[in-house]
Amino acid sequence: MRTEAEFTDLYESHFSELAAQVCAYLGDATEAQDLVQEAFLRAWQRWDKVGGYEEPVAWVRRVAWNLATSRHRRNQVARKFLQKSQAPEAAPAASPDHVALVAALKRVPAKRRQALVMHYMADMTISAIAKETGAREGTVKSWLHRGRKELAALLTDDSGDTAVIRTSALKAEAAKAADPDTMPIRIRRPGAARATRAAARRASVKEDRS
Repeated sequence: MRTEAEFTDLYESHFSELAAQVCAYLGDATEAQDLVQEAFLRAWQRWDKVGGYEEPVAWVRRVAWNLATSRHRRNQVARKFLQKSQAPEAAPAASPDHVALVAALKRVPAKRRQALVMHYMADMTISAIAKETGAREGTVKSWLHRGRKELAALLTDDSGDTAVIRTSALKAEAAKAADPDTMPIRIRRPGAARATRAAARRASVKEDRS
């Protein structure tokens, strides 16, 4: 895989998915696209070598994640210097579930967030994530375990008026319902609890009048 046509095919096949993964990590769609484009540019500049790899997209993904991690650290320094939080960024996806997921992921610590995105969005195995990040497999498992619990706390509505999140990022969760730590994560629906209580009051009044 060393021709220009093959590079173009790689770019068109994987740009969107890599940009979505980096966006879930950084919470900024424009920034994520810029970093993924930079990663592909670097791959093109080394295409004689990178194109010969068994999985060129793995090289591009690694570069994109390294760029994203560096950008995230710089953003943290900037936020501390300015002594204020970064303004919320509009999520690129139209789905309310995806918007809620990205917003919650921004509140999960970076290492756990990266592991969650790699595992559930990039479909990477624990061993692959360990190799990519330089961490031990046991550490990656700990990141995923703690990250899932943190997401559950952020996205689950105690009132019971909830909707199961429907996004490829956590598609594997639904298959693990027997494990409390991997139950499907649910999203708050603002106003749903109020509507339910109002309906209950109307029903009670109707019964009293009858």
